Amino acid sequence: MKASVIVLVALAATTLMRKRSAAVRHWVLSAAIVCAAATPLLELVVPSWHLALGATAPVRERDAAVPRAAASSQTAAPVSLAAVSPEPPRPNRDALSYAVAMPSLTNLLTAAWIAGVSISIGLLLVGLGRLAWLASRSRRLVTGPWIETAEEISRRYGIARPVWLLQSDHPSLLVTWGLLRPRIILPRAACAWPADRIRIVLSHELAHIQRGDWLVQMTAELLRSVYWFNPLMWIAARILREESERACDDAVLNSGIQPAEYAREILDLARTLENPFRGWSAALAFARTTHLERRFMAMLNPSIDRHCVSRRTRLLTSLIALCLLLPLAAIRLPAQSAAGKFGGTIHDPSGAAVSNATVIVANQKTNTISMTSSGAEGNFVLKALPAGEYELKVVKQGFEVYRMPRIALEPGRDMSQSISLQVAADKGGTEGVAQSEVNGQSETGTDGKTTRLRIEGSVQASGLVEKVMPVYPQSGRSAGIQGSVNLNAVIGIDGRPMLLRVMNPEIDPELARAAIEAVSKWRYRPVLVNGKSVEVETTVMVNFSLAP
Repeated sequence: MKASVIVLVALAATTLMRKRSAAVRHWVLSAAIVCAAATPLLELVVPSWHLALGATAPVRERDAAVPRAAASSQTAAPVSLAAVSPEPPRPNRDALSYAVAMPSLTNLLTAAWIAGVSISIGLLLVGLGRLAWLASRSRRLVTGPWIETAEEISRRYGIARPVWLLQSDHPSLLVTWGLLRPRIILPRAACAWPADRIRIVLSHELAHIQRGDWLVQMTAELLRSVYWFNPLMWIAARILREESERACDDAVLNSGIQPAEYAREILDLARTLENPFRGWSAALAFARTTHLERRFMAMLNPSIDRHCVSRRTRLLTSLIALCLLLPLAAIRLPAQSAAGKFGGTIHDPSGAAVSNATVIVANQKTNTISMTSSGAEGNFVLKALPAGEYELKVVKQGFEVYRMPRIALEPGRDMSQSISLQVAADKGGTEGVAQSEVNGQSETGTDGKTTRLRIEGSVQASGLVEKVMPVYPQSGRSAGIQGSVNLNAVIGIDGRPMLLRVMNPEIDPELARAAIEAVSKWRYRPVLVNGKSVEVETTVMVNFSLAP
């Protein structure tokens, strides 16, 4: 996204600068290409500046997620138990195994991106390999009119690097490539060209070398390969090449060659060199026909600005680009700070898997709580958590509460945690609790025993034997906030509520927290089916009202 912003701004700037010289437009676009390519590297070293685009939304996982905030509390209004039909039962499956078995859209897009990058860079490397192979089979010119003219023009351009002139066996190939040891590959019949054509060709090709166009163009090609799906990168690479050719045309015309003569020579060469250049994207071709008409119009227009880039313009453009690049590289959007999946396995002291354990992950900095439960194999997973530091708590009936005060989630990395729960001390079980029998449909486990009852009618308040009144949050009372919290709950075989889940997440977070804390301490009469205690899934409604 950042690279797209940089390139888009540069394209808009070059459009507004259409009356300036091609060299200036090429310099501005080159600076944008370099900045876009450097942005991912700068993100690793510049300090982070997290940009909040809105209020932090609660992270909703498979079982529950409720935002958390600190507040004092007062006594709550009366609480009622609603008769509501429960949700259909959900399959208890291993979340991590399910995530691996079902490829996500993100994985598919990542695979497509890698394939596109591999193909694009592969084609670029093939082009470079073809150039290297052709150069190795070419004859280097060391004397003659080509060398004499090249030395003269190099001195005029201020080129100190040695430039190799290679004559190949190819009948119609004229390209320039290379950085430290630039090469100009000439076609087979180049030695028979007249002196005027030699001067025109070398003035153009050596202008590319003096300006460093090949390095900038290869940077644009690599950027386009990485962002092959982004049309802005394709447009930028094409315009960059066009402006490079027009800037070199201006350099030739500034040397004293007449526009009509130059246009005639380019047209004659284009007829001869037309076909081979389509596959040479790794080099700078002299007479590429894709934008030849626009070049003719520009070189024959006497009112066009043909000045080269001044030192002041280079310095000013570089300073502006740096001032824009550093803050942009420091910005971290919410999507960029998302960590990978946080999961793990919960087991008891013997190593056996613990299912239906409630996993609570709290971020004190963002005041959010994410909750889920372990599957049949004891596995759990929390997805798309923002990177940061968290507190972990695991709650399961019959086990001591497991706490881990600090877990650091890093951006883009998955994390796994193995948790061992300790068996809780016996607190007397459920002696003296009356039992009742309820008609309904039941879910049956793999061992053939009834494991959970799904009630068709309602759970009556008469089944409640112990009720803890929730405390009204002071912040909600002061703000006049009231409403009902709908909780989905599973009543265990011992009458204890577990797996509490908020059904209406739009409710005030403080009211939801107070309701969960209170209902988790309620006790019900165990439910019997065929003389055996079963779990019951139901819905509980807790009303918070300021009315007297």
